[in-house]
Amino acid sequence: MTDKLRKILIVDDDRELRMVLYEAFNRQGHGVSVAENGIMALDIFEKNPADLVITDINMPGMGGLELLRRIHANRPDLPVVIITGHATVETAVSAMKLGAFDYLLKPFPVDIIVEIARRAFSAGLPKKEGAAGPARDNNQGALGGKKKIIVGSDQKLARVLQKAKSVASSKATVLILGESGTGKEMIARYIHEESNRREGPFVALNCAALPEGLLESELFGHEKGAFTGAIYAKKGKFELADGGTLLLDEIAEIPLHLQAKLLRVLQEEEVDRLGGRSPVKVDVHVVATTNRNLEESVKNGEFRQDLYYRLNVIPLTLPPLRERKEDIERLAEYFIERFSRQYGKDVKKMSKDSFRRFADYGWAGNIREMENLVERAVLLSLSEELEPWDFWDEETDGAGLDLSPSCPPATGICPSSPGGEENGGMTSLRDVERQMIMQALQKTDDNRTHAAKMLGISVRTLRNKLHEYRTQGLID
Repeated sequence: MTDKLRKILIVDDDRELRMVLYEAFNRQGHGVSVAENGIMALDIFEKNPADLVITDINMPGMGGLELLRRIHANRPDLPVVIITGHATVETAVSAMKLGAFDYLLKPFPVDIIVEIARRAFSAGLPKKEGAAGPARDNNQGALGGKKKIIVGSDQKLARVLQKAKSVASSKATVLILGESGTGKEMIARYIHEESNRREGPFVALNCAALPEGLLESELFGHEKGAFTGAIYAKKGKFELADGGTLLLDEIAEIPLHLQAKLLRVLQEEEVDRLGGRSPVKVDVHVVATTNRNLEESVKNGEFRQDLYYRLNVIPLTLPPLRERKEDIERLAEYFIERFSRQYGKDVKKMSKDSFRRFADYGWAGNIREMENLVERAVLLSLSEELEPWDFWDEETDGAGLDLSPSCPPATGICPSSPGGEENGGMTSLRDVERQMIMQALQKTDDNRTHAAKMLGISVRTLRNKLHEYRTQGLID
């Protein structure tokens, strides 16, 4: 989850939720403390400062916002995640202004809070006093957030940004198209930040992350008693985004019967809560994203044509990374610096071989794939420079160990000198590979995990190679 274990303080007057979160983070290996209110939390925090605080808002004695205020008076860099079952725009904005890292609506899946914790630990500390990270809901949506950096000088991207800026303050619906990982949400946030709504909320909903029964309630809200389990009234995303921007991520995943209701909201600018008696007026700038071909979805009867036309007022198409060749090196250097600072590592340069590999690589996962590869390399590299084997192993690019004439200097592992008679005085690649593996195991006292990291491959690859050598009688 992170590069090291952390201390987490969970504050909630709901004992069952405290225990659920305790178990979830304890299984991750973190040190977890719990408190039932803000007063108890402050006492625990003074004796045993945490790396992350997760707190409810409404609690007896001292609530979460006051706890957040007091903690940030002395520790403005500490990430604090607010959780609540009674969200309002006012509390979200208050939490943001006080410097909350995130804002999560109950009920939520445990894996979402675990992911938010990972992001908090990966956000790069210390933070500036009063700066708030993106406030998330249980679909990883956002209510406000700090300005994002868009890296690149590609002409196609520049045209997209120019067009996005020119329509940012309009009410025209924007449809952002592009492959997965190209940065569609970043552009949506850019539109919000460049608009006259920048002081309002930015609310995001991943339409593919929720089951159909829950999606309608999340979009439009519900009244108390509208259905089984609706024990309180809840505002939907349209109401939460009132006066700001609503991002509908993966819009193509909305079922047909909800598409009709969504179309009405876009046309009438009012929502009907489930179980509600009268519509509620909303003032929202809607931005939608998809990685699917909506025209094909319309032809196949999977997406309403009238909704497509209503969304496609301002289409923006993001280029895939493979078409942004001039940005690849700049993006790689940006991620290297970011993750090196985040994990307290020395900032290393990429080798020439790595730059060549990056330039020739297909980048099926686009910027998100590069981000993950660079994070892996920064964490695991033992070389003086970031080499290809730091980014890829045999299982991900099919190239096996990178057996260029150089070897990872920090490992001290190099193949033996050429001398194989059967190959004209040269050692075969298979023999060199085996030598490197055996040397790594010798240097790590047969610790396969450490040897795999040293070689830049996965433990499974190492295990498979050793099995192969035993089958061939090359090792005992």
